[in-house]
Amino acid sequence: MKYKQLGRTGLFVSEMCLGTMTLGGNSDAGMWSSIGAVEQNEANQIIARALAGGINFIDTADIYSFGQSERITGVALKELGVARNDIVLATKTGGVMGPGPNAQGASRGHIMDSVQRSLERLRVDHIDLYQIHASDPVTPVEETLRALDDLTRQGLVRYVGVANWAAGKLGKALGLSEARNTTRFETLQAYYSIAGRDVERELVPLIREEKMGLLVWSPLAGGLLSGKFGPDSSAQADARRSKFDFPPVDREHAWQCVAEMRAIAEEHRVSVSQIALAWLLARPYVTSVIIGVKRIEQLDDNIGAADIILTAEERGRLDEVSALPPYYPGWMIEHQNAARRQASSRAQN
Repeated sequence: MKYKQLGRTGLFVSEMCLGTMTLGGNSDAGMWSSIGAVEQNEANQIIARALAGGINFIDTADIYSFGQSERITGVALKELGVARNDIVLATKTGGVMGPGPNAQGASRGHIMDSVQRSLERLRVDHIDLYQIHASDPVTPVEETLRALDDLTRQGLVRYVGVANWAAGKLGKALGLSEARNTTRFETLQAYYSIAGRDVERELVPLIREEKMGLLVWSPLAGGLLSGKFGPDSSAQADARRSKFDFPPVDREHAWQCVAEMRAIAEEHRVSVSQIALAWLLARPYVTSVIIGVKRIEQLDDNIGAADIILTAEERGRLDEVSALPPYYPGWMIEHQNAARRQASSRAQN
């Protein structure tokens, strides 16, 4: 297991992060029961195995099973006797946590209420990475940033990040943080898979320029890239995709990616899932890939991807089959920058 710097911070996290969206999810948890229903004993075993495999990074959220995931995570860390400074603990806020109009979003009020509840459920005195889970269309960015800055100054939160924000809004937030000398977002948590590379259009250039960390959620596209699915196969009855068809994926494109990954997986004698993860781990701007599992066998398989080294030729094959279609202004920028890059290359040589 490799460890990478979290954004511009001095904190290092494992290149794989244990996601806890599958924890909890009982029959009263709505859609969460379709994602996973891992109970305390199983959760303890999964977290213990993850730590033994070199993972030091755990990601959860208040909305996962409406607090059950955070509770189970907190109990597991206590029962396993995990030292607080041996784990990097991340959680998120912003989702709908109640019927009232203020039980969601990124307002100062909701953030301040949410962080206290998350600390209680997790049984800790601080959160290492506190993330805004969604882009709030109502709350001004300035209000969100000021609340997060206060939390870091109070020591309740050490670093902050966002999830699922557009490049324009994220760039504005970074500019405001610099201008006002407030805590800045150090990470972006985003959907990214070999079958869903949209993050590369605007967000990857931004985070590389700003030296932010990229945390990848749903690297197997909700299990679609696990190798269990294909154009001629029906979904397994217990598979998450058969109950919760998310995130949206172009199926025809995904099957082309799966076919190429399957061929490479056979050459390495590993699973298709491991190739999908290895492709992401090889991207230089990816900080950590979040893996969510329901069984120890899935965890072991996922962790095994850290040992796979794809050749340049194999990465090229996967890049080609999964390539994004041209888009504007991307294709125009590439066209206009070609001469500039050539001139720069000649000057350096």
